[in-house]
Amino acid sequence: MSDELWKWSATELARAIRDRDISAREATQSALERVHSVNPKLNAIVDLMAEEALAAADGADAAAGRGELFGPLHGVPVTLKINVDVAGRATTNGVVAFKDRIARDDSPVIASWRRAGAIFIGRTNVPAFSTRYFTDCELHGRTLNPWDPRRTPGGSSGGAAACVATGMGAIAHGNDRAGSVRYPAYSCGVSAFARRSGVCRHSKAHRRRRSPSRRSFATPKACWHARSTIFGSAWRRRLPAIRAIRGRCPCP
Repeated sequence: MSDELWKWSATELARAIRDRDISAREATQSALERVHSVNPKLNAIVDLMAEEALAAADGADAAAGRGELFGPLHGVPVTLKINVDVAGRATTNGVVAFKDRIARDDSPVIASWRRAGAIFIGRTNVPAFSTRYFTDCELHGRTLNPWDPRRTPGGSSGGAAACVATGMGAIAHGNDRAGSVRYPAYSCGVSAFARRSGVCRHSKAHRRRRSPSRRSFATPKACWHARSTIFGSAWRRRLPAIRAIRGRCPCP
């Protein structure tokens, strides 16, 4: 297993944190260092939550010291798609007109991730209204494919897929109506798994009603209980052909 924690899968991190082999702060700090190294080249994370993440990681470590675990993702660094509500932050959905739409509460999906113990390190880019097969918008700019900047990372969860492919968080939240998780997973060489429709509720700051999401995904197994849409870094073990074909990790 690599000494670089950003290369570990979510299950490996969760197990090591639970066994007190590493701390949540160490896992989070490694992911943030990876963000600082790679994100300026890709523009995958457009709302960095570094201070909040480190504070949450310290809280997770303190809880672990008392023998308390929040859930299956206790201390695991993750990213969130910027089209779902996070309390106190703008749910821009890639739209200039929404840049000041501050959410009062977490969406049900994000609340589930918090209960599962995940550490939010940042929020990922989308095309305007999350309705394109690429990831580019006037508000946040363009996200690049980590394997080849001439190619698209897919959309609308292209920022999420690019993060997982390069180790900026062990897993990434995404959502899908017409391929918005499936196509980015294909484009960036990562994995995504579907849960049945209607399992998760979805809400945004610019909507009055909360409606059920069309589709939701989950991976790896430890994240199943988070009940949301995610990409998984488990591809590094489950899909070794990605590394073998490319011969390198994207954005070394």
